[in-house]
Amino acid sequence: MKVQEDKKIILFDGVCNLCNSAIQFVIKRDKKNIYQFAALQSDMASLLLNERGIDSSQIDSIILIDPNIAYYTKSTAALEIGKSFGGGWRLLGIFRWVPKPIRDWVYDLVAKNRYSWFGKQNECMIPSPELKAKFLD
Repeated sequence: MKVQEDKKIILFDGVCNLCNSAIQFVIKRDKKNIYQFAALQSDMASLLLNERGIDSSQIDSIILIDPNIAYYTKSTAALEIGKSFGGGWRLLGIFRWVPKPIRDWVYDLVAKNRYSWFGKQNECMIPSPELKAKFLD
């Protein structure tokens, strides 16, 4: 599948149980069908990261790409995604008032321990046939 310019792209750690659960959470709340997904381990993710000059060794858990606009990493990516759900989820925006270094410190703490706390798979998640259209190869 190719990148659609009208969709935002979430790059995630495809072998992380926490990350896979988070992607399932997003899919259930993506009522406007605005997201496409790709595992950071995929060729498509490598291409998207290289196009934007993002060093994947520095960001290994989540990146939100809004094509032709910007990209977001770590806690900012999570807050942007949450905000897109609308309704009460918009209240997450209050955390934007927390300085980014503090938000990212908490985010990095969870990211650093995600495999030991939540487990790891041997390979990336394979989406069901009905969800395959949301995933970039």
